[in-house]
Amino acid sequence: MKYTRLGSSGLVVSRVGLGCMSYGSKQWRPWVHEADDSMPFVRRAVELGITFSDTADVYSVGVSEEILGRAVREYMKRDEVVLATKVRLKMGDGPNRVGLSRKHIIQSCDASLRRLGVERIDLYQIHRGDPNTPIEETLGALDQLVTQGKVLYLGASSVFSWQLMKALSISEQKGWAKFVSMQNHYNLVYREEEREMIPLCIDQGLGLIPWSPLARGMLGGGRLRGTHGASARDKGDAGLADSLYDHPGDWDVVDATVRVAERRGVPPAQIALAWLMSRPAVTAPIIGATKLPHLDDAAAATDLVLTPEECAELEAPYQPHPVRGWLDGPAPGVGGRLS
Repeated sequence: MKYTRLGSSGLVVSRVGLGCMSYGSKQWRPWVHEADDSMPFVRRAVELGITFSDTADVYSVGVSEEILGRAVREYMKRDEVVLATKVRLKMGDGPNRVGLSRKHIIQSCDASLRRLGVERIDLYQIHRGDPNTPIEETLGALDQLVTQGKVLYLGASSVFSWQLMKALSISEQKGWAKFVSMQNHYNLVYREEEREMIPLCIDQGLGLIPWSPLARGMLGGGRLRGTHGASARDKGDAGLADSLYDHPGDWDVVDATVRVAERRGVPPAQIALAWLMSRPAVTAPIIGATKLPHLDDAAAATDLVLTPEECAELEAPYQPHPVRGWLDGPAPGVGGRLS
């Protein structure tokens, strides 16, 4: 496993992040692995040298955080791992159990700390933006958590570029802790982030930790051309893959990935991840492993160096897409669509 700093911060993370949305409760999503079935994935991640784990309070409505906390105690050395979680989405009934208000952020952080069983969260991320709360209120609450030592670093996930720049500017003006990372929607099939968000993150020193790095399985061989909602995960997520990846040209990108993989003699997932890790500012793709070989492929990709000709072949079929992957309105309910 290779390691690198998260953006321009001093925080060092593994080049692969373990996505913990897949570990929680089947009552939330039928494809999710419950606690005992989740432990082998965390153990394998530790064996591979993955020190960076990402979850969110809304994943299985808190159960994912509880499982990650158990895994920390059983398999990890707390001072050597980086724990990331998120806040924003609906965690129960009532108007103050959703959003990025000071009240919801503070109480959600305390709840996440209890579920994780730790004294601090290494990376605390806003899980999309909140049009119903002034950004100054959100940033002030996040800075308060950093000042109190409950949170060490701050990150954001899938907002518009102008919103991120506004947040960075306000934090700088106020002398508050600034975002150090962006967890965005980025992979070979969806590259719209290259227009504004990625150049902004490079300029401002934010590290990228992309979600859906394999395009919901398309780039890993999990879906075949012409199939829709074929996987158990996609059926359980009401066809989210089809809503994110419905461009006719998407399959041409998949075909190019398969061709390069066949010539290299490796699985397509390794090619797609190696390409992503070679992109500017990309620190660690978030891998949502539901089968143990997913983790081995991700680790192997860190050692795979693509040639300029291979990268050009992978990128050539891409066509512009509608913007996909984040919320632009009130937060959905607990059953809402998530990365």
